[in-house]
Amino acid sequence: MVDRTTNRRVARKPATPSPTLQDVAQAAGVSTATVSRCLNSPELVVEQTRERVLAVVQELGYAPNFGARALAAKRTNTIGAIIPTMENAIFARGLQAFQEELARHGLTLLVASSSYSPKLEEEQIRTLLARGADALLLIGFERSARAYELLQQRGVPYVIAWAYCAGSDHHAIGFDNRAAMRALARQVFGLGHRDVAIIAAPMDSNDRARERVLGIWDAAAEVGLNRDALTLVQTPYSIENGARVMAEILAGPRRPTAVMCGNDVLAVGAMGAARAAGLSVPGDLSITGFDDIEIAGIVTPGLTTVHVPHRQMGIEAARVLAALLSGGAPPVPLLLETQIISRASLGPVSGT
Repeated sequence: MVDRTTNRRVARKPATPSPTLQDVAQAAGVSTATVSRCLNSPELVVEQTRERVLAVVQELGYAPNFGARALAAKRTNTIGAIIPTMENAIFARGLQAFQEELARHGLTLLVASSSYSPKLEEEQIRTLLARGADALLLIGFERSARAYELLQQRGVPYVIAWAYCAGSDHHAIGFDNRAAMRALARQVFGLGHRDVAIIAAPMDSNDRARERVLGIWDAAAEVGLNRDALTLVQTPYSIENGARVMAEILAGPRRPTAVMCGNDVLAVGAMGAARAAGLSVPGDLSITGFDDIEIAGIVTPGLTTVHVPHRQMGIEAARVLAALLSGGAPPVPLLLETQIISRASLGPVSGT
């Protein structure tokens, strides 16, 4: 080896051998089986022994050879998750709970984002499987037939979250997007609103966005309104897009009395645009969201929205995958409950 600062040849230091499982066992005064249990099933080892072994692990800098373990067990104990975006806090909260529960089962999480692109999601499924993911968490039912065929061919367990379909052949942990938005829309129409606009995410390849719009149309039909009577604008989820679309709606020939948004991010943007136009919320214009992320309770006025059980979905999805990997019986789809959170952004039509 040459020292570039002096241009002199210097002796290369011999590499220090990595500590082995046997080294840890000898230093801790226990068997290799006990060391393995401390690392893989710590709850099975008495606290005093566990602490002594883990202290030696840290002192020696021991790192388990997961590659060799995976070859022997034909498992990597990693779970892949593909979410539509990392910009929406609702997915972050669900993933946090998902990861915490996976860790309780000795499983590690790998995360990818599809940017709402079915083609990119299919590529990511292939990549995660190539990296040895034992199972996958997917969002929503809508994806290419090739993606489902690939999962079936590989025999890889997966669970679908954020959506629910009765009688589905897929393992699903979710809620009924259509029913949840229908319930909120009934409140909106019940307060006398008939001039209603919808700001939704692009519905193509996004079953959750489409189901939420269908829920609003269901409630409109119940009060005698044709879906064509409601303004519908589709835009990618972001505060900026919510504000831009709201400004376009307000510049139109007829101002709505209520705007229902496909999620809270769009709704917060819409509220900002309404204030910028000099309108009072809800005095001049009511606005609703969906998801109940933290910002919904912070903005002024507070945002009326639908609370989604994101943490419960993450926990239950992790439990299902852990059970499937352990040879458990396939679970039936699990329907979780949503809840309307009434805040000050929704009020009756002015003058009623």
